[in-house]
Amino acid sequence: MAAAAFFDLDRTVIRRSSVLALAGSFRRRGLISRLDLVKSAFWQALFIARGASAERVRAAAEDGMKILAGFSVADMRSLVGDSMEPVLRPLVYDEPLHLLRRHRERGEKVFIVSATLQEIVEHIAGDLGFDGAIGSTCEVVDGVYTGRSLRAAHGEGKAAAVRELAAAEGFDLAECTAYSDSYSDVPFLEAVGHPVAVNPDRKLRRIARARGWPVMDFAA
Repeated sequence: MAAAAFFDLDRTVIRRSSVLALAGSFRRRGLISRLDLVKSAFWQALFIARGASAERVRAAAEDGMKILAGFSVADMRSLVGDSMEPVLRPLVYDEPLHLLRRHRERGEKVFIVSATLQEIVEHIAGDLGFDGAIGSTCEVVDGVYTGRSLRAAHGEGKAAAVRELAAAEGFDLAECTAYSDSYSDVPFLEAVGHPVAVNPDRKLRRIARARGWPVMDFAA
């Protein structure tokens, strides 16, 4: 069976929250108001505030999906595409791109797996040369988001999504690698045979040390 590598997005592939980075673009397109930008839990935990509990992340993610109601998928893809070069690419760490090439040299496929909205993760993954992406999904009717969460790719949901992909693609999870910075991603890291803590928060660093997981610190 084949192996693969799975990368978290925020603070693992890029230096900060992808959605916070896109907040200005969202506001200009009318997706959020200034009040939303300041107070919404969407900005706090859909894209994983450090140290947040799995339940807090789940609840905030579902609240965040509601903000998408009435916004078209086409407009979201256009927004992310327009923001890639000026906003997101400057935030990309060099190290995950080096790791991507190393896994490819071993014949392994590479994926981004993130709590971020599927259409955002998908575009970033494609632009950076990954083979695919798993993100959180929102219900779409007639090309427009309804605001109802369908898949929450964080916590145990993130691990389940990786197991589902592995079953579909024929990956041996015992031979796969996963990279993440967050304690909330412990189930995701436990789903593979080779977990790696990247720029880990305090809780994840402690777990990595106790379990003998490698720790990598990417340059700021």
